[in-house]
Order: sequence, then structure tokens, then C-alpha cells
Amino acid sequence: MSAIPPGTSPRPLAGTRRTGRAALVGAACAALAAALAGCGAKEDPDAGTNGVGKLPAAKIESKARAAAEHADTVHLSGNVVSQGRTYKLDMSLAEDGAKGELTTKAAAFQLLRVGNALYLKADAAFWAGEKSGSSGAPDQAAAQKLGGKYVKVPAADPVYKRFSGFTDKDTLLAGLLGLHGKLTTGDRSDLDGVRTIRISAGAGSGGTLDVSLEGTPYPLRLQRAGGAGVVRFDAWDKSVDLKAPAKDQVVDYGTRISGGR
Repeated sequence: MSAIPPGTSPRPLAGTRRTGRAALVGAACAALAAALAGCGAKEDPDAGTNGVGKLPAAKIESKARAAAEHADTVHLSGNVVSQGRTYKLDMSLAEDGAKGELTTKAAAFQLLRVGNALYLKADAAFWAGEKSGSSGAPDQAAAQKLGGKYVKVPAADPVYKRFSGFTDKDTLLAGLLGLHGKLTTGDRSDLDGVRTIRISAGAGSGGTLDVSLEGTPYPLRLQRAGGAGVVRFDAWDKSVDLKAPAKDQVVDYGTRISGGR
């Protein structure tokens, strides 16, 4: 065995040097590959959602409509333009009735329907117009009697026909949720912290609908075609407490309340 001169270190074996370099190169390559993979990876926008964002726009609309139809209750708020009139709505709707407020340019009043019984509560000025006789003169005495009370609206009265649709969940939703034109999928966003997917009709001119990407794909926001209003939907399937007003708060005005007695 040869002696190692004093002051010198043993020379590493050639095989050991090659193994060390290979390990370093391998580690560097693995780190680089991981970095490149991380840079190229994209976050899945549908991760943790109900999956409707992957569907064609027509299918999303269909699922949103079905969800709305099967829900027992909903709260809706916003503005609706119908036959030249703008209505501001704040209504809680159930299968067996509804309650809330309806506002027009001329008046604001409360609507309450329990079963088939419809009640309308407004101020005297509203009833002064409704109680105008054939002469067109307001019936101030009747208006004062009705103002601030729940008036039970007879089913045969024109007032019932005019306003009962605002208390009918299925009728109101069917009329509101229509989109007109070719459907396309739009941006993802969120409403009050809930992730949504937007579908548009006619490049937006036929209306847009934001649908929930979380849980049941309920409609959450509707912009109606032709600038006919914007409506928000929430509290789907939440309980709505409906009960008839106390008797001392109700006026039953017979078989007809509009246009004279």
C-alpha cells in the first residue's frame, strides 16, 4: 500500500465524482420540470362548482328554469317595465301566496295574497284614483275609508286581474325569465359572494341571466331584453310567512272596488 504524502488529501474516485454530478444534474432537472409544470398549469374554473359552467348556454338556461320551477319560494327585487309602466318590485313569493311591495311612478302599495284571497294596502291618494266614478271625480270619502287598510280585492274586479300576477310565483317567473335570441355563454363573476356564470341572448340585446355555480343552479340576476328592467333573485326555497291580516285591518268593499261601487 502506497503512503499518502503529508499535506495532501485523498483523490476522489472517478466513479464517485460522476455519480455526484449525475445526482446534481438530476435534481436540477427535476426542479426545472416542476417549475415549468407549475407555470403551465391553469386553475380549473369549475373546481368546487355545480358543473353547469361546462355546459352549453342553452343547457344552462334550461337547468336554471327547471331550478326556478321546482323551488317552492323565492324573493325577487328590482325594476320591471311592462306596457309602458315601470314597476319596482320587492316580493316574496310562495306556491300558495305572496307578500311584498309594488311601487309605480304614481303610488306605492303593499300586496298580500293568502291562497286565493288578495289584499291590497295603499294610501288614500291611490284609492281616490281607483274609486273615480263615471264622471272621473275621485270618491274622497271612499278613499279615506280605504286608505291605510288592507282591502280585500274581489276576484271579479279589474284590480284583482291587474295585480294578482305579481303575487303568482309561476306566472311571474315564466314572464320574467324569457331570453330572446341566440344564447351564448359569457363571463364568470359573483353576486354577493356566490360564483356565477352569465348567459346572453342576442349578444346581450335579448337579455342576460346570471346563474349560480354553487349548489342548485338558480337564476340570480336577470337583465331583461330591450332595457325592460333588472331583477335580482334570492332566498330560494326559504320559508315565507303568509297569514291573513287581522280583521280590524281589513276592509271588504263588496264585489267591486274600482271605478265606483
